[in-house]
Amino acid sequence: MNHKFGQQPLNTGRSRKQLVTVALLFGFAFGTATHASAQAFTPPATPQDITPPEGNTAFLVGHAFGSQGYTCLSTSTGGTAWNPTARPEATLFTSFFGNSLQIITHFTSINANQKDFVTKPVPLSGNATWQSSFDTSKVWATAVGHIDAGSDESCPNTGSIQCLLLQSVGNQEGPTGGKLLAKTSFVQRLNTKGGSVPTTACSVGQTQLVPYTADYYFFRPTE
Repeated sequence: MNHKFGQQPLNTGRSRKQLVTVALLFGFAFGTATHASAQAFTPPATPQDITPPEGNTAFLVGHAFGSQGYTCLSTSTGGTAWNPTARPEATLFTSFFGNSLQIITHFTSINANQKDFVTKPVPLSGNATWQSSFDTSKVWATAVGHIDAGSDESCPNTGSIQCLLLQSVGNQEGPTGGKLLAKTSFVQRLNTKGGSVPTTACSVGQTQLVPYTADYYFFRPTE
């Protein structure tokens, strides 16, 4: 049996080089994302219903791939219908040297750091959550405005889930002081595609996930 012991140091060295390369890329990506968060840019023009108020500046955008959950429930007429009983879940990416780099995860969680104007106690259903993949800072937000897909250039895909304006109801730094999303004041969901209510017949209790994509723009108070 030939174990090729002579190749082990080479493979080990190669693995170490790969690990160092990955670490350097991750560090550079983190620095790029952090630096980008400090740079204002111009998001698409949007209708008033989904435009953040003056005094807020866009600082980050991520392209999301996710799903909207639906559950089949009884109707008052004795039939059944799909209902959006689960909030969307998604992973947000940005382009990094021509490759997609994960920057944020989007899910539902209990608001652990409510703002003063939020009604307490926290609803057990939780709030829409975005968490940085770099420093684990978070923003919780709830929808305060919407438009139907296909009604504006910023939301052009008819038949998709609505485009939204969401207001922060809580923020949290990462455990080591990460602040990428810690000052987020508003989130826009634009350019939605897919995710709409299923058109198939259903039985009570049945669930279905419908894929969607969207662009999420993050705003914070203008400095």
